[in-house]
Amino acid sequence: MKKILLAVLAIILVFSMVACGGATENKGASKMAMGTGGPQGTYYAYGGILSRYMKDNAGIAVTAVSTGGSKANIQGIDIGDYQLGTVQSDVMHYAYTGTRSFEEEGKVETFRTVAGLYAEAVQLVTTNPNIKTVADLKGKKVSIGAPGSGVYFNAIDVLSAAGLSESDIKAQYQDFGQSADSLKDGKIDAAFVVAGAPTPAITELCMTNNKARIVPIDGAIAEKLMKDNTFYSVYKIPAKTYANQDADVTTVTVKATLIVTADATEDDVYNLTKAIFDNIDAITKEHAKGAELSLENATEGLTVPFHAGAAKYFKEKNIEVTTK
Repeated sequence: MKKILLAVLAIILVFSMVACGGATENKGASKMAMGTGGPQGTYYAYGGILSRYMKDNAGIAVTAVSTGGSKANIQGIDIGDYQLGTVQSDVMHYAYTGTRSFEEEGKVETFRTVAGLYAEAVQLVTTNPNIKTVADLKGKKVSIGAPGSGVYFNAIDVLSAAGLSESDIKAQYQDFGQSADSLKDGKIDAAFVVAGAPTPAITELCMTNNKARIVPIDGAIAEKLMKDNTFYSVYKIPAKTYANQDADVTTVTVKATLIVTADATEDDVYNLTKAIFDNIDAITKEHAKGAELSLENATEGLTVPFHAGAAKYFKEKNIEVTTK
């Protein structure tokens, strides 16, 4: 009897180990953290909405976390603090290639693209009536974002395309909220803000200061930007987006993009992608940026490989994307 009992226990143990091993190998995530941006930017509010649709439709408890933005989100995924993140398309290109804002750290290849979300307009905001073009920034106090941030490099690109350098302005290094406060208080003349329009910080500024407006980034400057960097494209901020804005304002844009850890399972990322793009109409009712969700916008102009799960979803829609 003792021998029989031992044999039965051994068989049970073997089957238990096989079952547990199989479950661990194929198990997806039950929860994920999504790095977004500051509370006054579009990333945080929109990320909160997307995370809810992911939770309700993909069965994964996604939590939107306020962060320092694109670079912080990529670094957070790299060290395992976040599994998802919203980032600028240019910044993720820098990370994957180890250039510009990631030149010191080197390449970060631990993330993959899920989808492009919406246009992030490079918005040059001023309360100085004498600033009508980018060239007018010469000698002025201008906030150009934190050193090494996506905003910083966008600002440098725009200045360079206009024949200016960082030393030609009195550079200030502030985030969206700080820039808006400094403009309100008259401490700076202009600020670069890179975010989906309308941007809460700019909306509030324009409502409280009738001199606040967006300076166009167009013509030869826009053409040079697009020639030198494939992730820029022309964008029009529609009239009435902000108070006292009576006409469309032409500028350039990069793309807000959703990324995911490369370690995520194909099934999880497929379901997360489906949760967004099968619910575009509902998301649009909750946030204006939902109107920019489309299969074309999701898959065009992105230089970092897609996750296999996202690629599977888009293939079902007859769109092929690269995963290598």
